[in-house]
Amino acid sequence: MAVSSLVFHCPHGHYPHEHPPNPFSARKLRTRRLRAQIHPPEDYRLSWADELKRSPNGPVPREKLEEDDDDDFFQSSVDRRAVDNVRMLIVDAVQHAQAGHPGMALGMADVAYHLYRHVMRYNPENPRWFNRDRFVLSAGHGCLLQYVCLHLAGFESVQLEDLKRLCKLGSRTPGHPENAVTAGVEVTTGPLGQGVANAVGLALAEAHLAARFNKPDAVLVDHRTYCIMGDGDAMEGISNEAASLAAHWKLNKLTLIYDDNHNTIDGDTNLAFSEDVSARFEALGWNTITVDNIHQKLEPFKDAIRCAHNETGRPTFIKAWLSQKEGTYKAHHGTFEEDDVKRMKRMVKWEDRQPFHVIPLVYREMQRKKEHGGDLEKKWNSILRYYENKYKDEAREFKVLLDGGLPSGWEASLPKWSTSDPVDATRGYSARCLNALVKVLPGLIGGSADLASSNKVYLEGYDDFRLPASPWGRNIRYGVREHAMAGISNGIALHGSGLIPFAATFLTFADYMKNSIRLSALSHAGVVYVFTHDSIGLGEDGPTHQPVEQLAGLRAIPRMLVFRPADGNEIAGAYMAAIANRTVPSAMALSRQKVAANLEGSSASDVARGGYVISDNSGDGVREIILIGTGSELCLCEGSAGALRNEGRRVRVVSLVCWRLFDVQPREYKESVLPPRAKKRVSVEAGSPIGWREYVGEEGIVHGVDDFGCSGAYLDAFRKYGFTEENITRIARSLIDQK
Repeated sequence: MAVSSLVFHCPHGHYPHEHPPNPFSARKLRTRRLRAQIHPPEDYRLSWADELKRSPNGPVPREKLEEDDDDDFFQSSVDRRAVDNVRMLIVDAVQHAQAGHPGMALGMADVAYHLYRHVMRYNPENPRWFNRDRFVLSAGHGCLLQYVCLHLAGFESVQLEDLKRLCKLGSRTPGHPENAVTAGVEVTTGPLGQGVANAVGLALAEAHLAARFNKPDAVLVDHRTYCIMGDGDAMEGISNEAASLAAHWKLNKLTLIYDDNHNTIDGDTNLAFSEDVSARFEALGWNTITVDNIHQKLEPFKDAIRCAHNETGRPTFIKAWLSQKEGTYKAHHGTFEEDDVKRMKRMVKWEDRQPFHVIPLVYREMQRKKEHGGDLEKKWNSILRYYENKYKDEAREFKVLLDGGLPSGWEASLPKWSTSDPVDATRGYSARCLNALVKVLPGLIGGSADLASSNKVYLEGYDDFRLPASPWGRNIRYGVREHAMAGISNGIALHGSGLIPFAATFLTFADYMKNSIRLSALSHAGVVYVFTHDSIGLGEDGPTHQPVEQLAGLRAIPRMLVFRPADGNEIAGAYMAAIANRTVPSAMALSRQKVAANLEGSSASDVARGGYVISDNSGDGVREIILIGTGSELCLCEGSAGALRNEGRRVRVVSLVCWRLFDVQPREYKESVLPPRAKKRVSVEAGSPIGWREYVGEEGIVHGVDDFGCSGAYLDAFRKYGFTEENITRIARSLIDQK
């Protein structure tokens, strides 16, 4: 590591200069400054005298507080008392709300307090400061612990009143952490294992951007990711997938802390879990450390953190084994009996204090950390100004990322197609869009779950993301790990650095990823999911690979934009809408079989409306039927419409490329596309019919697939299930002829 990097990581290091300062002089000055910050003056030490008399470990003699050379003892005494306060706030909040999961929160109080007070770099005045350390609570049921730490650390988002409103409707302290609700929460967690994958994504984003932008004399990207996981996280498969990738990628700035308390909802973990988790992580390639009895002595945990910081080639896994000493309570969820509360208060000499009491000196202790965070941000801003002056091109790109990652006029890069262009599958048109976008979007990054060549998502001319060879690479190789891919992509999207992740696989495997996709929508993560082989039209691989119900499931996810484009024009329009909507995830459902590059009447710009008219020969007359299609079936609708028009029928064809975007259009527009008087409608989509009734009405016909599909050439599969121009024409005629 360069000398300047060491200087900048230090809280009181020098600003960058053309010629870095003498490292020995810098170290000496840094030591003096650190001592001034870490070792408080005597009057501050003495102000703790009365409070430390209440310590469960026995009162601290006044002479010990007056000894100037025993600062470690003083700080340890203060930290223990602050942790007592953290635990009592947890107890008070649970009792007041009559809800919550206090077990994990109580057990990891020492660890979380130490991270917030002594380890992590952040600024409560600006929770989104770019170069902050990231903290993820994968064991999200223990959210009360994070809320208490955020409150004590000075985050405006969690006041005492918020702790009193735990789990209440509309509160900023919901039952699991939500990044869109509580400032200071990086990612939304709750479904176990997800946070581990998110943390890997956050660490990947840091490593990638550091490689692209850091200079020997100006380090802009230098932060760490800390994650607390529990036994449930260790059991979920997604955590193992993500941990495997983290080790493969050598994400050394990732520290995972395992709350090994042998307790789940149903009872002791030995009911269903007997593996050596540390040995598993070691086998994956992690630096593994075990810390015993952290309630009795935290120094080994501090040593473990220092070891993690010194590690240069591996992520670190710290197993924190919690001793079952008196004062550690097993309570995964629920409230405490009154006798338990009285006993806990008696142990820490809290009997005379009202609920939600905070020792004023704890606020003052954390204020010092808050001021330190403000100084860190000011110094980082100074480095950024220096960087802007010396590295103008890189600084311009970095600022675009920090502003959201969308440079002016990026949409113009998307290709345009004409009717004379050769036919291709929509996955092929998608490849051209991605490779055009990557040249203008500095944050576009992503990959596939071992299907890059099939999904057509490889970014040509760009390296793979690999450490140490090419961490600047923008192609991510996930291997066969669909679920971790989605969870990691959420972490990348929520890093707050303008990175735009895409994640690709076959549409049928969206089910492997569904919970992560759902969390994309819940946490406002703008991941672009690229799903190819989108229907029974994929053919020979048969029912196991033919997605029938997946579109219905994805469309049911709130906020999710699901696009099923029909040609090159609609692909371009879908990417335009997906990239522009940075706070919602999008899914592209793309074909394996070839379709026209430019279906006459299709429009890239109209995709933003979700649905629009492709063709209509009705003129001023009343149309007899409306054919509604998506994807490769839209051309079947258009072909059928041509046959019907040759018979003198008045037919409208509508592309319903994205239901959700269409649903939010003004009523007048929706009725102009699907007029209420035109009740004879046919929907055509080679997937589940669920949901289509809303658009065809009670008198319309939904033509879909009620079975799992079949193995055979795609045209044979389409014929078997009636997806031919002739059959669509027959269905339309029968509906028109009905009285």
